[in-house]
Amino acid sequence: MILELHLIQNFAPSNLNRSDTGAPKDCTFGGVRRARISSQCFKRAMRTYFRDKFEKPENLAERSTRLIDNIAMRLVADGRDEEQSRKVALEALTSIGLKASKKDAAKTEYLLFMGRDELGRIANTCNDHFDDLAKDKPSDETKKAVKKALMDLMNEGKAADLGLFGRMLADLPERNRDAASQVAHAISTHKVGLEFDFFTAVDDLRPEDTAGSDHLGTVEFNSACFYRYANVNIDKLRENLQKDEELTKATVAAYIRAAVEALPTGKQNTFATHEKPSLVYAVVRDSGMMSLANAFEAPVYSPQGGLVDRSIEALAEHYGKVTGIYGDNAASRLFITTGDADKAAALGDNAGTFDALLDRTMSAIFNSREG
Repeated sequence: MILELHLIQNFAPSNLNRSDTGAPKDCTFGGVRRARISSQCFKRAMRTYFRDKFEKPENLAERSTRLIDNIAMRLVADGRDEEQSRKVALEALTSIGLKASKKDAAKTEYLLFMGRDELGRIANTCNDHFDDLAKDKPSDETKKAVKKALMDLMNEGKAADLGLFGRMLADLPERNRDAASQVAHAISTHKVGLEFDFFTAVDDLRPEDTAGSDHLGTVEFNSACFYRYANVNIDKLRENLQKDEELTKATVAAYIRAAVEALPTGKQNTFATHEKPSLVYAVVRDSGMMSLANAFEAPVYSPQGGLVDRSIEALAEHYGKVTGIYGDNAASRLFITTGDADKAAALGDNAGTFDALLDRTMSAIFNSREG
């Protein structure tokens, strides 16, 4: 079963996702320049939301190069020596092929995405073999036992965010986890241009007889109405979470909330861009995935001004055209909007409130399976 989320979200002047030059990211689509927020940017915002809001924090993951220290501190909490604990943690991780950084042996070579439950069980394994792993040359028997234990437990983790977004371990490909979720780059429904804010800063303690500013600069920004698309393969998520149905339900509900509530943090202190989506459209279908980005291949334009309602209208028109040709196997189609609900009516049922949309979507996903 597939859950799809389509959002129309209008942002006032902002720079939520910067390129290497400091300018807002953009792209060409439909032959014109569009504003863009990368999928990685939104996924990072969603994972941060999970960290703060998820009701089962023990079922989350850590993405870090500092997992050696994390494991070591768990051992220290059990009364082990701190320096020896770091050595043991490093010995355990390298036993399964993960490498320490050449610049800093306290860190791994690259970011690792590991469930908190996995880290806890790695620490327990280290504790069980602590005395031998702490030696200058641990025995081959201990190394083999630790390697087998760690390889086994890395197949059994249950971390919601890891199950959704997957992981790639370059040195341990057999323990990669395919993502259950896909998140598209958000693109503006219309053509955009780049604007500049020229600013000055004055030293509060400068002498009164000194004229001029003490700092000059520019900030690049744009303003855009975005189309956002994401999906979750519910069956793959359930598999990633070891068929834990309660955790799967909690993860899907949190994912929907995160997709709607989480925002990138770029330049927020400068622009305070905290606008809610103008449209949230949730579709549940047995199979198949369908982005509606091509609704905006011809950029939206309104001579009277305003882009939200015209974007919603274009989305509904495109959905009707695509499903009219290819069919629509949706089991549930619900929307909420702060815009003109009549323009969105062709999309499905107006749930009225976000809580109602969430409850009815969850019911369509999980009650249908129970039935």
